[in-house]
Amino acid sequence: MAIKAVVFDFDGTLMDTETCAYEAYCGIYAEHGVQFPFDAWTAGIGTKAGGYDPFAELERGLGVPVDRNAMRERYRNAHAANVAKATLFPGVLERLEEARRLGLTIGLASSSDRAWIERHLGNQGIRPYFQTVRTSDDVEQVKPDPALYRLAVEDLGVQPHEAFAIEDSVNGLRAAKAAGLFGVAIPNKVTARMDFSEADLTLKSLEHCSLKEIIDALGQST
Repeated sequence: MAIKAVVFDFDGTLMDTETCAYEAYCGIYAEHGVQFPFDAWTAGIGTKAGGYDPFAELERGLGVPVDRNAMRERYRNAHAANVAKATLFPGVLERLEEARRLGLTIGLASSSDRAWIERHLGNQGIRPYFQTVRTSDDVEQVKPDPALYRLAVEDLGVQPHEAFAIEDSVNGLRAAKAAGLFGVAIPNKVTARMDFSEADLTLKSLEHCSLKEIIDALGQST
């Protein structure tokens, strides 16, 4: 069956917002002379925040309580400053244009909330490319639950096996695969140590690999 659609993740796939968060936490921990626990934090990438509390971890590292409200405000300010400088990953615009040329419908499935996603899609000028955008506002369970991807392909009017997802995290990859899509992993510098063995294809970036090459590598055709 020919591929008819592509569904992108957002954070860490289209924009490097995950590094923005990571560096903000690292800065706060460094101010207290403690190393930020990279592996524990990255386990939650691609899903909803809440399972891991960086500030509780900071208290454990220091052995004393911290002003969590002040820490959260410090994080929000540092994160916002980092995000303000973030841009699309190299190759993103080219692949979106290519998807149009190939006649693929284009969707987005993200565990982030709609306000966050719509703001950045608008700021980057890429919102018109997406026929559907599904976010945490639309589902009870986010990735690795498959609900977001199921909604996205339904919106696009294709069967799951007629679409492939592009993801940077294991949680996102598992959501796409559980929904029946092909899963393409493109790790970034924050997620590079994750185990992407479940992916149908793993790439270094979108910059040097076309969607046509991805589709061919998946054994499909447009």
